[in-house]
Amino acid sequence: MLNYLFTSKKINECEIPNRLVVTAMVTNYCNQDGTATEQYIAYHEEKAKGGWGLIITEDYAISPHAMGYEKIAGLWNDSQIESHKKLTETIHKYDSKVFCQIYHAGRQACSAVNGGVQPVAPSAIPCPWNREIPHELTISEIAQITEDFGDCALRAKQAGFDGVEIHAGHGYLIAEFMSSYVNKRTDKYGGCLDNRLRFVKEVYENVRQKVGSNFPVTIRFSADEGVPGGRDISESRILAKQFEEWGLDALHVSNGVYGSQNKGGTVAPMYVPHAWTVDFAAEIKRLVDIPVFTVNRINEPLMAESILEMGKADFIGMGRGSLADPALPNKAKNGEFSDIRYCIGCLQGCTGALLAGSTLTCLVNPSLGKEWEIDYTRVSEPKTVVVVGGGPSGLEAARIAAVKGHKVSLFEQKGFLGGQFVSAAYPPNKGELATYTAWIINELDKLQVDIHLNTKVTKELVQKINPDNIIVATGGVPMIPPIKGIDKSHVFAAEDVLLGNVPTGDRVVIAGGGEVGTETAAHLALQEKQVTVVEMFPTLMKELDSVSRFNLKKIINEYEVKQYTETKVVEILDDGVEVENSQGRTVLQADTVVLALGYKPNNTLASELKSVFDNVVVVGGALKTSNALHAIREGFEVGISIK
Repeated sequence: MLNYLFTSKKINECEIPNRLVVTAMVTNYCNQDGTATEQYIAYHEEKAKGGWGLIITEDYAISPHAMGYEKIAGLWNDSQIESHKKLTETIHKYDSKVFCQIYHAGRQACSAVNGGVQPVAPSAIPCPWNREIPHELTISEIAQITEDFGDCALRAKQAGFDGVEIHAGHGYLIAEFMSSYVNKRTDKYGGCLDNRLRFVKEVYENVRQKVGSNFPVTIRFSADEGVPGGRDISESRILAKQFEEWGLDALHVSNGVYGSQNKGGTVAPMYVPHAWTVDFAAEIKRLVDIPVFTVNRINEPLMAESILEMGKADFIGMGRGSLADPALPNKAKNGEFSDIRYCIGCLQGCTGALLAGSTLTCLVNPSLGKEWEIDYTRVSEPKTVVVVGGGPSGLEAARIAAVKGHKVSLFEQKGFLGGQFVSAAYPPNKGELATYTAWIINELDKLQVDIHLNTKVTKELVQKINPDNIIVATGGVPMIPPIKGIDKSHVFAAEDVLLGNVPTGDRVVIAGGGEVGTETAAHLALQEKQVTVVEMFPTLMKELDSVSRFNLKKIINEYEVKQYTETKVVEILDDGVEVENSQGRTVLQADTVVLALGYKPNNTLASELKSVFDNVVVVGGALKTSNALHAIREGFEVGISIK
């Protein structure tokens, strides 16, 4: 079935054992001086164990002032080589090859993370996210950065890397010089395309001169920057030909620059189609004879196989796919497709955590970043564990406790597992959330967890079982404020509406414009309902990241969802909703009213159990209303800690 994915292919003289590539992703796992930590090495080792053909590390800073994040790797001096040599030696215990990506963040850095120095760029135009005005580089400063790139590449070779990838995409410094979107210079580094490519050519020549002809040097660039005035495929075709003529060994075709409104984004959310940039790579592959990488929203092995079979690319990058399941290649090779824990494109733990100044995490893989400290050894004396609640937190607690060898029983009051994560998959573009729920249910079945559905847990039931450990993961319940008319028969909770448990009329008013309310609005709007959202805050979806907010807003605007912000619901009538804002009071016509006003912890049972047992732990929404990222991680940490 997989005739192409697990064949080898050379890049220069380096033979890559298969076509699956871990593309570079910032982790923030390194020390502030750019040296590798045990955590950083173990994170990459897990992927090598999992069977990835090529691992491309996160962007290594070429100088202490080139950093876009506070704790990324660096090879700007010789003292850093030894720690990264430990990384390459670890990877080389397995079949995987490892390339070092080298970069300068340019204007997409900020003084807070790059040594207190003002960011630099070809022209003094701020990054839309970091927003510091950059210093416009002088000719002599450009020459020094060119040398820094070459020196960094040489250190990568000395550290034992199998190759280097020059990062010339995503709006970083080299990309800024190549694009008239940022480059407004009128000297030899600006203006026509040939001038704009001068810097990247000088960087490549410096790198090649220092690492030699037989050492793989690849380049990553954005085929389409996705912003007004940015480069598009028409120039990228020219770039590809030039890069091959200069002597680059492979082309890594990506897309985008920093910015919330970027077409597709550098890291595409679930609102963007799968494999949406593959045709860019296919166009470029027709023009060159060197290997071509494609990437972005490719997370299934059979999808990757079809791209190779059609000849659209030579290597398939699955950055986030490797976060969700580092063992994806091995599972695919064995035909275990339903055992793969697939990326759902949520952005919460990867880009979301990094933009918040934290380290790389993953919603569906709570062990990410903990590889160096987790002990999966089965316990010698298994405990009896009762988990109450079958939402994400309870499911994960049950799974990992069973992995450790404990005898686990899980009780769920409803007739299905997954909790609110099930209804969360119903709005447009969110169907992939169901892949996580299906995966973990499959895992519980394999681990022989004793599951009891349609079971209301009481203190008496738990006393009868008398378990060694009790984990309460009863989640949250919808908040029902004291609004007049809120108990009328045409008023429903958003979860019931999404699951199709209740019918809705043609005119729907949704009280609450957060993530749940707005997604429910999109869900109903696609059914051609007349939908209105009422929100007390100045903006809708305030808890969403800016990229997801931009994409969801496009849907509700396209489907003409009416939006009232800074407006509160005063009373629910038989045929409408009375609301109030700075313009006064008005009545919005409605056949159905949907409540999406948030959740509060469902902790009544936890209190009852704590009055009898000392071994009760409360996790997830039953403890504090948050999101699935935190709930799953809490479940994991509680389950793994049972001795």
